[in-house]
Amino acid sequence: MPKSDWLPPRDGDFRDWLERAAGALPGLKTTLSLADADVAALTGDLAKFKADLTTLDAASAAYDAAAKTKKADRATIEARARALARRIKVAPGYTEAIGSQLRILGTDDTTDLTSAKPTLTATAKPGGAAEIVFNKSKSDGVNIYSQREGDAGWGFLARDTESPYVDNRPLLAAGKPETRRYRAIYVLGDEETGQFSDEITVTTAP
Repeated sequence: MPKSDWLPPRDGDFRDWLERAAGALPGLKTTLSLADADVAALTGDLAKFKADLTTLDAASAAYDAAAKTKKADRATIEARARALARRIKVAPGYTEAIGSQLRILGTDDTTDLTSAKPTLTATAKPGGAAEIVFNKSKSDGVNIYSQREGDAGWGFLARDTESPYVDNRPLLAAGKPETRRYRAIYVLGDEETGQFSDEITVTTAP
């Protein structure tokens, strides 16, 4: 029967293996007829991999912070833009031609939310995160549901009022990619309305 790979697949376990080997190898150098360069190479690999993990953790934290900042800034900027448009539309010299030029004229939305469904796209991001882009239409937002490997069914993940939503839950197994499924439904007031979106799948990785 073939044996499984002895190198751990998870990054944390692999780091631990490197640390154990780097600590034990100097004492076994003579017994195993190893050169100083062999020991130095393993020690260097350990230092490099630990530095890579530190960089990855920092990048993941920076991405989460940047995403939150962008989302908050957009909400503030949108509010100012809407307020400016309202002032423009009541100005004495305002015309629909100006509104068209400035692109501040909405179109009639005939969407029937009771039969509509959101559209979703998902993109894997660093550190095991996933970015979910959705169309809000004229709803107040969407309820997002998710299912991961091993889940018995769909579970409520979040309610979001502005796209995108970033799912930054840690991986179920550190260092191991996982497949996540998502679907969403419109929310009007506090009630879900319409149909669930088509399911989408994304594979997240460290």
